[in-house]
Amino acid sequence: MNQEKKQCQNCKSEFTIEPDDFAFYEKIKVPAPTFCFHCRMQRRFSFRNDRTLFKRKCSRCEKDVISIYHKDSPYIVYCQSCWWSDKWDPLEYGTEYDFNKSFFEQFDALLKRVPIIANFVVDESRMLNSPYNNMVLDLKNCYLLTDSDFDEDCSYGCELEKSKNCVDTNLVSESELCYEVINCHKCYQTLWSQDCKACSDVWFSRDLHGCQSCFGCTNLRNQKYHIFNKPYTKEDYEKKLKQFNLTSYLNIAKHKARSKEFWGKSIHKYIHGIQNINVSGDYIYNSKNTYNSWIVYDGEDNKYLQYQVAPTTKDCYDISQFGAGTELSYEVLQGGNGISRVRGSWFVLNDSQDIDYGVQIMGSSNIFGCVSLRKKQYCILNKQYSKEEYESLREKIIKHMSDLPYEGDNGRKYSYGEFFPIEISPFAYNETTAQEYFPLTKEEIKKRGYNLWREPERRDYKVTIAPDDLPDSIEQVEDSVVREIVGCKHNAECKHACTKAFRIISSELAFYKQLKLPLPRLCPNCRHGERIELRNPPLTWHRQCVCDYEMYQNTAKHSHHPEGRCPNEFETSYAPERGEVVYCEQCYQSEVV
Repeated sequence: MNQEKKQCQNCKSEFTIEPDDFAFYEKIKVPAPTFCFHCRMQRRFSFRNDRTLFKRKCSRCEKDVISIYHKDSPYIVYCQSCWWSDKWDPLEYGTEYDFNKSFFEQFDALLKRVPIIANFVVDESRMLNSPYNNMVLDLKNCYLLTDSDFDEDCSYGCELEKSKNCVDTNLVSESELCYEVINCHKCYQTLWSQDCKACSDVWFSRDLHGCQSCFGCTNLRNQKYHIFNKPYTKEDYEKKLKQFNLTSYLNIAKHKARSKEFWGKSIHKYIHGIQNINVSGDYIYNSKNTYNSWIVYDGEDNKYLQYQVAPTTKDCYDISQFGAGTELSYEVLQGGNGISRVRGSWFVLNDSQDIDYGVQIMGSSNIFGCVSLRKKQYCILNKQYSKEEYESLREKIIKHMSDLPYEGDNGRKYSYGEFFPIEISPFAYNETTAQEYFPLTKEEIKKRGYNLWREPERRDYKVTIAPDDLPDSIEQVEDSVVREIVGCKHNAECKHACTKAFRIISSELAFYKQLKLPLPRLCPNCRHGERIELRNPPLTWHRQCVCDYEMYQNTAKHSHHPEGRCPNEFETSYAPERGEVVYCEQCYQSEVV
């Protein structure tokens, strides 16, 4: 089939469907999308509440539980123990399909009747002293981690894997004693840095590999004792750092600003990634033929993926989060562990196959429009059928979804092949990942007809110490600070869902004292928001390499363009209006050795 241009029914922009895309849609038997790539991602992200947690009662045992669903939301929420127990049967909620109503209208009603899991903790028996986390597995002594696994003594992190004693991190693996870092791997005592690998004792640095004892550096390989890329002897380096007095909050702020300015003048490779063949997007590793994707490990023959940190995702489109053996699937949020032929679903795991519009489906096959099923097959709206009955009814429903599509707000229509309508998300828009990457005001959300906006809950706390009244140095901080309620320096005058106040927890204070770091002045939400702004977005722009003859001296190093500007073009997550110096792979490798 030839290339086709379509108008997105959500944002009204034009997008292109390529011949290879049509081939994929035909392979998994879905029609071509009517939403553009960005709006499809936004719609899935509106069902992803990873960081907004609430206390509520389990709807069965009435014990207190940490949940991603607000207590006032119209859903039956079970704690992990109750949901996994054999004391209830999700098939008891089964209902006949009604051809007088749209499918998504019926599914929305079912989702409000069938018990769902309070949070996404895969196995509570493998969690030790780590109750306040979400989308996690195998944690010990961890607090407020999301999308993280196999960690110990860590807090306030996202996409944190196999790490220990780390605080305020994003996209970090196999690391220890790291603080305020982004996209760092196999690092030790790395602070206020990003894009580093196999480094130790590194401060305020970017894109270092195999480096030790470096401060404010960028684009170094296997170096020691450098400050702003200038080499020092070990003695002079240590003397200089002592003069910097890095126990001081004011000094940290000064060096943070200086390093950011220094990074901006250095070269940046157009993509974060290594060992790739034919990829586009960002934060892609060990992948092949994976396009317009973001945070992908070990992917092959994919397009439009995000948060695929677990290998391997193969032959998939529009998958957000997890992966782990996912094949031939489309428009899935939080799916993995050997699933295949899963379409338009949310949280499907454990070798599930041939699933259409499933929510919280485990180890099942041939499921259409079901909620909270485990080891079931041939079910529609939680009612079980024979194989022949299921296959016949499934085809009729798919046709019915086209004949009577669900009509959302602002003219949006949802037929078979579309992900769940944003209008039926169980979360307020500002509770979800969508707000992080597609931020909207309350007024904009109402105008677009998206799901609701939730106002911050009134809190009874009273700030006992202002951020500017905290001691400048950790050496002046007493253990009693854990009983204080600290005002956030942003005071909700930002876009980071500021809580206005926060506490320093005991393990966090011990971490700061061990590394001799000053206390933070921002609440965890604002710290997270500032890190997100430093990480490149899941969007791309077409650009040309900016390397030019006038920018370097040794032309032999750039043999593919011995004079003038490099002709190489690429897709990159560095927007044109940003100030970074963005190089293609060839020019970058010629400069950074």
